[in-house]
Amino acid sequence: MTLDDETARRIAEEAVDQAGGARHVYSNPRHPFARNATREIEIEGQQVVIRFSEASSPAVVEVGEYVFDIRPEGLIQLFGPKS
Repeated sequence: MTLDDETARRIAEEAVDQAGGARHVYSNPRHPFARNATREIEIEGQQVVIRFSEASSPAVVEVGEYVFDIRPEGLIQLFGPKS
């Protein structure tokens, strides 16, 4: 499946919801070397990596070439494939 902006955002939002929601992922920092600092989920054949926030880095979700910053109010796209 080829990802576009809309599909990547939808998959990322679903993965974050499965991990407890944006507020939970953002507000529960992990130690960078903790076993639960990341969570991997497969949705619609896409591997999704969620990185909980840390003292030195934001919470992000990665879907293919897309990276979204996780904020309590929702996702902000940081990176995507070059057009």
